[in-house]
Amino acid sequence: MIDAFAKDNLHGRLRRDRKALLWKLDGLSEYDARRPLTATGTNLLGLVKHVATVEARYFGEVFDRPSPEPLPRWQDYNGSDLWATEDETRDQIIGFYRRTWEHSDATINDLPLDAPGHVPWWPEPYLNTNLFAIMVHVLGETNRHAGHADILREGVDGRTGMRPEHEMQIDEDARTAYCAKIEQAARSASSAKA
Repeated sequence: MIDAFAKDNLHGRLRRDRKALLWKLDGLSEYDARRPLTATGTNLLGLVKHVATVEARYFGEVFDRPSPEPLPRWQDYNGSDLWATEDETRDQIIGFYRRTWEHSDATINDLPLDAPGHVPWWPEPYLNTNLFAIMVHVLGETNRHAGHADILREGVDGRTGMRPEHEMQIDEDARTAYCAKIEQAARSASSAKA
């Protein structure tokens, strides 16, 4: 009983966070979806590509259910899953992510939570694991990167939130006043310590 609840709950949250990550691309130009938004080159479309690759590996290779999508060998990791080349379209990357969902969902649906898995890129003694641990791991990865995407998107055009139905209209005056209040508190705390 608890296994079914845990599996359904984790799977539901993974589905929610997948959609939140994709929503961060809605309405963006090709340039804004792809351009580096941090000093390390983090970008919105690259986050989607990365999370799709991570999910494909963990719910595929780990359970000997390889992804039908071509993936480079994990040993050859070079960071190319963190950005979109000029030859890759947004639709291709989103399609890859959605097909990965289908493959991952089949793995999750077909296996029990204690199904054994093997993660060759994890250090000893963690190489051998199970579906429950992988679901928690991938949910954490997806949630983390959806959070990154939320911050990046806010920097591009001010849009925030997890779902379109909860997005609030941007009130620039209210945001400016709120940020000024936080800035003042930071300055006051800083000068009090000096």
